[in-house]
Formats: sequence, C-alpha cells, structure tokens
Amino acid sequence: MAFMIAQRAFIKVYLITMVEQQRGYGYQMLEELRQEFKSHGYSPPQSEIYRALHELVQEGVLYRTKQLKGNDPRVDFQEIVLYHFTDDGAEKAKLYKKQVKTDLDRCLGILHKAVNDNF
Repeated sequence: MAFMIAQRAFIKVYLITMVEQQRGYGYQMLEELRQEFKSHGYSPPQSEIYRALHELVQEGVLYRTKQLKGNDPRVDFQEIVLYHFTDDGAEKAKLYKKQVKTDLDRCLGILHKAVNDNF
C-alpha cells in the first residue's frame, strides 16, 4: 500500500465527477482543475489529465466522441473530444471512487496524525 494516494488516482476521481456532471472536454477539465487547486499550490500536469482520461477509456469506464466546438463550423472549426460513460461505465466509476475514498480516508488519517504529533 502506498504512503499517499497516487496523483493519477486523485485526478481520475475528479474527471469521473466532471463526466457525471457532463462538464466539458479534456482541455476544459484541465483548466477547471487548475483553477480549483490554484489556491492550494497544485497545478495538475496536462499529461496526467490526458493519461488519466486515456486509462479510463481503456478500462471501459468512458468512451469518446468528437464534435465541433461552437455552433457555426464556418467560424470555429476546432474539433473537441467529449467523454461519456460506457453502458457499465457509471457502475465501474462508482466502484473506483469507493476504492479511492478508502485510500483518501487513510491518507487523511496519516496527515492529521503527522500534524497533531509534530506541530
């Protein structure tokens, strides 16, 4: 068992939640996470976001669709990749989040102990 939760597991939980809330595409998710954690001094690396999304696709949790960004293809021809749950992806995501929650609780216990013992 690892000392602390792996960065990718941490990121995957947030990405799953964003897909549950139907919030955007890869780059948009990255920017939201960076903004969310900026005050905590953490900026998730772009490579980790895309590796995590790729793993979720490989694990059968998510699938990808492409669409044009914006409503008028003559004005904005940028293609984006949206992520959605596979048929059993929501259930797989729920199980994954439950496992990560157990690890997060363990990590919180370790961190609280360290703070209480040393400061």
